Amino acid sequence: MATDEPIMATVAGRYASALFELAKDERQLEAVERDMIQLAGMLQSSPDLLRMVRSPVISAEGQGKAISAVARGAEFSGLTANFLQLLAKSRRLFALSDMIKLFRQIAARHRGEITAEVVSAHALNETQQSALEDTLKGTAGGRNVRIETRVDPAILGGLVVKMGSRMIDSSLRTKLNSLKTRMKEVR
Repeated sequence: MATDEPIMATVAGRYASALFELAKDERQLEAVERDMIQLAGMLQSSPDLLRMVRSPVISAEGQGKAISAVARGAEFSGLTANFLQLLAKSRRLFALSDMIKLFRQIAARHRGEITAEVVSAHALNETQQSALEDTLKGTAGGRNVRIETRVDPAILGGLVVKMGSRMIDSSLRTKLNSLKTRMKEVR
């Protein structure tokens, strides 16, 4: 099935879209999204879990048992648990992180939200996040903006904001690199 929708051009996109449609039809969208957020956190905080879902040497049966135990322990909805079992059975768990990200994008678009990925050198406090949300809301045509933050001390200071296909890099590292390049040109 050919499509102009970039999300649907990937395996992860097709699975994320199918999960979204099924969750919407079953009126379980909020529960599944909560499960996806929780699962993303689990993948981020557990190198062992991440290794298990990405490993081509672990059998589909082994991955199925492991992901089933994770789903039971986290008390995921039946729909989420079945989806994870399907991924294990069809050997698609390797794309789980991308599926979660794309599912959340589709759900946000459905709610009329836009997601901004923000990288800062230090964790932002609530006041800073609120001010940033208000500023980004103005550039997003008044749509609600949900901010996903990540700390990267390597940027030294400032922010890197990615919203859709737009990226604003006001990091100190980029400014210093730019200054270094201009200084070389002056010589």
